[in-house]
Amino acid sequence: MADNRSVLSVSIVTPDGRVYEHDGELLVIKTKLGQLGIMPNHVPVISSLEVDEVRIKHDGEEDEVAVNGGFLEFSDNVATIVADSAERQDDIDVGRAESARDRAQAAIKKAQDEHDADTLARAEVALRRAINRINVANH
Repeated sequence: MADNRSVLSVSIVTPDGRVYEHDGELLVIKTKLGQLGIMPNHVPVISSLEVDEVRIKHDGEEDEVAVNGGFLEFSDNVATIVADSAERQDDIDVGRAESARDRAQAAIKKAQDEHDADTLARAEVALRRAINRINVANH
């Protein structure tokens, strides 16, 4: 059951370890069912995540983290995001992300020309991830 605390504890973890941990007043995240805003004392939620940015508002500031899939569990003012991979805004290498975008676009073109549905699907996911990282880095 939720208590009356006015902050959320937000944690983002990946197979490589903890990427982000901070208290905040608002968590904004894109789930498979659409965008979700979570404030203190929100009802419990478990949801699959899209490749998108996660925004955490705290102390008049906003942190952004590029999250590549995974899921969210929220209960008792504790939000835990378990992601396939995630990068904080300041940690994103834009040049590397742009190179990944270019490689993915080339792979998509090749897969379309060869009618290779499996390679096309993987390349489209790689493109979404690269564009997400570029967008988060440039905010």
